[in-house]
Formats: sequence, C-alpha cells, structure tokens
Amino acid sequence: MADDVMSRVIRVIAETQRIPAESVKPESTFEELKIDSLDGINIVFAIENEFNINVPDDAAKSLRSVRDVATGVESLIAGS
Repeated sequence: MADDVMSRVIRVIAETQRIPAESVKPESTFEELKIDSLDGINIVFAIENEFNINVPDDAAKSLRSVRDVATGVESLIAGS
C-alpha cells in the first residue's frame, strides 16, 4: 500500500473528525475512533474530493477501518 494514500486518508479522517492525526492509525477501526454512520458519510465525501474519485454506495457501506478506506481508494484509483 502506498504510504502517500494512507497518509492522505489519515489526514482526511483526522480533519473530518477534528481529532489529532497521530491518534488515527492504519489499524484503527471506525468504532475505536467513535465514527458513526453519519460521520462515515462525511468521510466518504471528503475522500471523494481528496482523491477525485467516486466511491460506490455498496463499497462505502463495507468500510470499517482506516485500512479499508485506504485499500478501497487504491483499488478505485487503479481502476480509473
């Protein structure tokens, strides 16, 4: 996994949730970060803007961790 993608995903999640970036780790789950479904939607919108991609609804529903987001972003970038 590209470090750049992971660092950008971490930054977007930290900014969206207004939490310190150092508290967001690749292995962090949304539950651990206290991210609920509404927060998750906001994160997806921010990720779409950051990477200029479109995250399908079914893919967005399966996101449970920071690593899930980064992996999904990489596959969407590779497929575009």
